[in-house]
Amino acid sequence: MSQMITVKVSKRNQIAVPAVAREKLNIQSGDRLIVDVQDGMLILLPKPNNFTDALAGLHKEIWEGIDTDQYIEDERAAWTDSEN
Repeated sequence: MSQMITVKVSKRNQIAVPAVAREKLNIQSGDRLIVDVQDGMLILLPKPNNFTDALAGLHKEIWEGIDTDQYIEDERAAWTDSEN
């Protein structure tokens, strides 16, 4: 978000998610959010319906140009060799 928006914590310790954030993240009434606290920051993330689907392909650029089958074979061999 390019503009800073503030929200007020109610007497019941609730906040309203601003419309601009709801629209950008497609958050609808009844959706669940993940609440995370990191380094003094409160982070709200839409909870995916399926975590496996949401994480599929994440950081795939790390594996570009690497033969993954060969990588796995090498890792398995390293474990086998270290047991002797």
